[in-house]
Amino acid sequence: MNGAPVVVERDGAVAVVTLNRPERRNALDGKTKAALRGALEDVAADAAVRAVLLTGAGGAFCAGQDLAEHAAALRDDPAHAFDTVEEDYAPVVRLLATMDKPVVAAVGGTCVGAGLALALACDVRVLAEDAVFATAFSAIGLTCDSGLSATLTRAVGEARARELVLLAEPFGAQEAVAWGISGRVVPRDEVGTQGRALAARLAAGPTAAYAESKRLIAQAWGRDLAATLAAEARAQARLGLSADHAAAVEAFLAKRKPVFEGR
Repeated sequence: MNGAPVVVERDGAVAVVTLNRPERRNALDGKTKAALRGALEDVAADAAVRAVLLTGAGGAFCAGQDLAEHAAALRDDPAHAFDTVEEDYAPVVRLLATMDKPVVAAVGGTCVGAGLALALACDVRVLAEDAVFATAFSAIGLTCDSGLSATLTRAVGEARARELVLLAEPFGAQEAVAWGISGRVVPRDEVGTQGRALAARLAAGPTAAYAESKRLIAQAWGRDLAATLAAEARAQARLGLSADHAAAVEAFLAKRKPVFEGR
């Protein structure tokens, strides 16, 4: 790969976004955070991209905040050292969680702190069997950011989330799956190819329906049953007018596989 901190590759209708600081286990410094936000804004707005794969170069996913940069910020201007949480991390997490297309995380090696939050902000995850996770924040006297207090709790439940955040102990891929963080663990050398395959499968699917489903699931936590039923009805009505739905119904009746175009 080139020397850019984030590399974007197009593979058909899939955009592969790679954190590219392998010498730092893809830790997030200022340049990397800005490049990641820009890359995600671009692929989110590109109608030709129907699914996104987020991964890391060099065998690691992401080691979270670059602590060398953070230490310098604390020394130079401690009052503003945490501006990055709202200015950089929050926009990136919002893009991953809310873009109108599915996002897959292919996670190998280190995935801690904000790196874990990025993985949890994606829709689905493929984990290498040797992946290592940790919340990490408590270990340096901090609390969660990047949405982790919500996404981790929703994935593993409140009791286990408290334990993982307060103790900050590492855990492996098999534990992550057993606790609800992911549905699939693959051999280390297959995480990239299987992540691409899953992203390609989603890119060929009903992406307009995926977008509606993402919104419904994200908003379900704050709605009562009546509001949920009403929101589902509105979403179904919108999708009922889509070309994909009409074509899929006809394909079903004709006993052939539907072709989705995302509209």
